[in-house]
Amino acid sequence: MIRRMGLYSFVYFWLLVLLVLPAVGIVVGAFQGGADQVWMALTSPEGRFALRLTLEITVLTVVINTVFGVLAALHIARRHMRGWRILNAVVDLPFAVSPVIAGLALVLVYGPNTFIGGWLQAQGAQVMFAFPGMVLATLFVTFPFVVRELVPVLRAAGVTEEEAAFTLGASAWRTFWQVTFPNIRWSLWYGITLTIARALGEFGAVLVVSGSVIMKTQTATLYIYQATEDGQMQVAYAMSLLLAAISFVILLILQYLKKRQRRFTA
Repeated sequence: MIRRMGLYSFVYFWLLVLLVLPAVGIVVGAFQGGADQVWMALTSPEGRFALRLTLEITVLTVVINTVFGVLAALHIARRHMRGWRILNAVVDLPFAVSPVIAGLALVLVYGPNTFIGGWLQAQGAQVMFAFPGMVLATLFVTFPFVVRELVPVLRAAGVTEEEAAFTLGASAWRTFWQVTFPNIRWSLWYGITLTIARALGEFGAVLVVSGSVIMKTQTATLYIYQATEDGQMQVAYAMSLLLAAISFVILLILQYLKKRQRRFTA
């Protein structure tokens, strides 16, 4: 009993040191100059631009990765075409590769001094150190979430209901929305929520491909980094507090979706 209490105490102490104290530090740091300073930091032109750019990248990333994530999950789970094993392995690549390395790889392929990047720039389409490159980097690091949430559910559901729908004359589109989607909807929402959380907090890959130009390619996380470098700690704390609050809301949503997912699959 004493040994168990000691183990639990160590766990709570570790959570206190790792999570609670840093979170309290952000709140205290953000409000040390008063609520007005927090509001000014978040509503400054640079702060509003960073938040808007982060939101735009997140929305675009979620839409694209949801569509391609569902298609990839169906391909892996159904195993109807060759290459599903390769795709299944490649999907986990963002988990194994550092975001900084991923950003550097994108620069080496689409940078202005490369064949592809140079050709695109000659056509008037700049990829790196611009919005498209930041979207590509975020797409790369967030791609696995939807896929990995859907594959187990699709495999567990099987294809019996889908084949029955096809037999009754339903089209592929109608079969997906009326048969497949109801079976995966909670897992899909869970994957989308994870994608949103990861996209909002992405830093390493976006830093490499953006150049972090103020009012041009600076997201919220890059805004925090720049404020820290400039010694504007309260500004950094204020933006960090906002992102932490969003993350807390996302955490609550994830817990709700997890309960619904378990109830649906039970």
